[in-house]
Amino acid sequence: MSPRPDDQSRLRRGVEEDVRRMQKAVKDRGTLLAQTVYLGTVGLLFVLPVVGCAYLGLWLDGLSEPYASRWTPSLIVLGVVVGAVNVYYFIREKG
Repeated sequence: MSPRPDDQSRLRRGVEEDVRRMQKAVKDRGTLLAQTVYLGTVGLLFVLPVVGCAYLGLWLDGLSEPYASRWTPSLIVLGVVVGAVNVYYFIREKG
């Protein structure tokens, strides 16, 4: 039993579309420099809130030395959460 002509043309169109998409993906692939910049940006978006919150926590702990409260660990956790949200939104926008 041979395939019908409309099935063959539908298959041909599908394959041609896949080939066009693959060629476009190869052409649009970023260079090594562009990928490095992208990863560096993602790293900074995550690390800067963590480091900033850690320094803020150390400063607050220095102000309240006689007390038992510790700001540094809780602010580091807050920095990790803020950094993760930053990375999520950046990847969602650029991806």
